[in-house]
Amino acid sequence: MTNEWGPLRHLIGEWEGEGGLDSSYSHAEGKVLKTPYLEKVTMKPFGPVQNGKQFLYGLDYKTAMWRGNEENPFHTEVGYWLWDGATGEILRGFVVPRGIVVLAGGFSAHDAHEFTLTAEKNSKTWSIGENSYLEKHASTVAYSVTITVNGPDSWSYSEDSSLKMDQFPEIFPHTDHNTLKRVK
Repeated sequence: MTNEWGPLRHLIGEWEGEGGLDSSYSHAEGKVLKTPYLEKVTMKPFGPVQNGKQFLYGLDYKTAMWRGNEENPFHTEVGYWLWDGATGEILRGFVVPRGIVVLAGGFSAHDAHEFTLTAEKNSKTWSIGENSYLEKHASTVAYSVTITVNGPDSWSYSEDSSLKMDQFPEIFPHTDHNTLKRVK
């Protein structure tokens, strides 16, 4: 059954990672912090979804991240990972409840254990949308994520969101990385 999901088949399941590291600007402290976090991810398969002659197989996903002993997550996302087996295109569409929507994409072999997805502001295909406040004060101009499958029960990611922020004259690299282990 999982063959239709191409390289996304490795991500199906429930995952946790305690070794996450978020490098971002803290408005509360007025400086860049490197913050460890716990992450929980669910990836549920669905498909096919048909767009004319195109058939996509996907993963419905949710993720949440907590710093220290916080009761509420500091970051959440919901979205879809999609695979087009005919073209080798992988897509990740997700929403962050700060008013950001991303459709990142890339191409991969069906049997790949590593792939990279990117998005750029104002791209005609793989793009980033955001609310008017973020557009003015902390605009995401580019996004990339590399997924590495470490084995049947582990995968890692390295993420970079390039931000044009009021606090910095140059583009600021907000980065996150984690290794997740299967819990179900």
